[in-house]
Amino acid sequence: MMKSLVPMLLLLVAGCSAAPGTPVQRAQNARPDPVHSLDMEQLCRQNAAHRYNTAAQKIAVTGFEQFRGSYEMRGMTPRSEAFVCAFDAEGQFLHLSMR
Repeated sequence: MMKSLVPMLLLLVAGCSAAPGTPVQRAQNARPDPVHSLDMEQLCRQNAAHRYNTAAQKIAVTGFEQFRGSYEMRGMTPRSEAFVCAFDAEGQFLHLSMR
């Protein structure tokens, strides 16, 4: 009786001490609201205008893409120079890349 009680007790203790499984990660489906995306567009235009030494009104934003943890906004200058503005998941400006 004692021989079978010890292994059962060990299995019971081992089962209780097991770490809980890691939570399942899900992809982000959130889209920025229209006001937030307009602010992002304005910030992109201002940074591109400063970088390319032109007026913000002359900058054309041509595309907006969402990735897992960031957003990208593509655009063109009046001299047909392409650029990409990168934003984090909260919509904070990260950088401007020339393409």
